Amino acid sequence: MRDPYDILSLARTADDAAIKSAYRKLAKRHHPDLHPGDPNAAERFQELNAANDLLSDAEKRGRFDRGEIDAEGHENAPRGPYYRDFHQPPGTSGFSEDDIAAFFSRHFNARGEGVRTRGADLNYHLTLGFIEAASGTARRVQMPDGRALDVKIPAGIEDGHTIRLKGQGRAGQGGGPAGDALIEVAVAPHPYLRRAGDDVIVDLPVTLQEAVLGASVSVPTVKGHVKLTIPPGSGDGTRLRLRGRGIREGHQYVELKVAMPPGEEPALADFLREWQPIHPFNPRTGMEEP
Repeated sequence: MRDPYDILSLARTADDAAIKSAYRKLAKRHHPDLHPGDPNAAERFQELNAANDLLSDAEKRGRFDRGEIDAEGHENAPRGPYYRDFHQPPGTSGFSEDDIAAFFSRHFNARGEGVRTRGADLNYHLTLGFIEAASGTARRVQMPDGRALDVKIPAGIEDGHTIRLKGQGRAGQGGGPAGDALIEVAVAPHPYLRRAGDDVIVDLPVTLQEAVLGASVSVPTVKGHVKLTIPPGSGDGTRLRLRGRGIREGHQYVELKVAMPPGEEPALADFLREWQPIHPFNPRTGMEEP
């Protein structure tokens, strides 16, 4: 795998917030759902996830920066003595008796028993497609410690929400409880649908003929395509409701956008020159100069 910093376009001094922001931005842009015809989309997305997994884990990132592991997390050959070896006399550990006493004071009580401490939380960033997030799904994720966890994604989860899996983090010390696994969810945008609370909105292009005469057309929803009846005389911006076709108990709203033909239509132009509407109106009423 390439250098994870290059994959996420980050400086090596990037902090946790910068790593998180870069990953979310790139994951949304390169989610496979947005590139259905690209055979390399899944591979690029997997590379982004691997780079984020390494850099968002402080321990792995530190070991990578020191050259102890490679970009895929594999151990590198030892690079030789550490800097301390050049500063301490032969045969010494580099730690004073006070240092050793302080260490045992922090980690053990007066009776020599281990201090009971809670395990650290583990973080994972998961990117879902718009439909997956709206409908709910299940994913198996590889945590930074190498364990695979099955995560149930509830229907309607929002971008930026964190799922907490209690007790699935690192083990505690001295009989302390384990930490939690924190799965932060990012939702990739959909090419047509957008969310407003639990409602879904789609801009639907229609021809002039369909708007004037009415038609039955196919419309994408989070629950699959459905047939929509366009009433005769619908104008640009008309909003129609598909009841119960949103997220959870929400609805889907279809906003009509009248699209003109790409080329010249002489017959239409001739008709409009002679056409006199039965109900004349001025669509710019109220916008005239005072």
